[in-house]
Amino acid sequence: MATPVLDKEYLKEIEKARRDLRALISSKGCAPIMLRLAWHSAGTYDAKTKTGGPNGSIRNPEELKHIANAGLENAVKFCEEVKAKHPKITYADLYQLAGVVAVEVTGGPSIDFVPGRKDSMESPEEGRLPDAKQGAKHLREVFYRMGLSDKDIVALSGGHTLGKAHKERSGFESLPWTNDPLKFDNSYFVMRMLSSQIMQYHIRNFQSWASLHLPWELLIRAVLELLLHLLQLRCYSVTFSIFTKRVK
Repeated sequence: MATPVLDKEYLKEIEKARRDLRALISSKGCAPIMLRLAWHSAGTYDAKTKTGGPNGSIRNPEELKHIANAGLENAVKFCEEVKAKHPKITYADLYQLAGVVAVEVTGGPSIDFVPGRKDSMESPEEGRLPDAKQGAKHLREVFYRMGLSDKDIVALSGGHTLGKAHKERSGFESLPWTNDPLKFDNSYFVMRMLSSQIMQYHIRNFQSWASLHLPWELLIRAVLELLLHLLQLRCYSVTFSIFTKRVK
């Protein structure tokens, strides 16, 4: 896709907006929801029909009411503060720029931003965004529709290193995915790998014990041992996080 040709004044406004977004996100600690806004705006894209995607339509009250977008009205309001200072910038560019800045201010890499998106108020139908409750088949259908691969699914899931679940929005318990929900790093993947390995080990043991028809007391003990290990994993990761902060 060819890079859009933009006038110098627009590019200057982008840089000014970038600075204002940096200040706003840092002061409000709202990086996670800003990244979520950028993703949910882009995640409706359909590669075949060329519809949806980051066109600013997510500000449409109808689209904000989609179940997957619960809570994003707060991010839209935050962006309005920057939009008021830089009215020339499209909402489409502003929302994606907010996601870029959210990654940068939390310790992530500096991202080259290419502006030039056009605004639209035509919202896609509900159901284009991923639903974690529907499993791997559903995720593949959603991401493949966007022209993405399994590797892209894994890479993009790393965005969960920021923020936490909110029960009133997603239905999942309000717990952070990592020990520091305002730090962009690879700890989301590290925690998933460690917990997965421990779970697999105990499930194998539990299955072997169950096949022996052991007394229920021993099976209950096995379950309690699993829970204890998961708790120890959590305590270990917290301790490691505190230690690394002190070393720095």
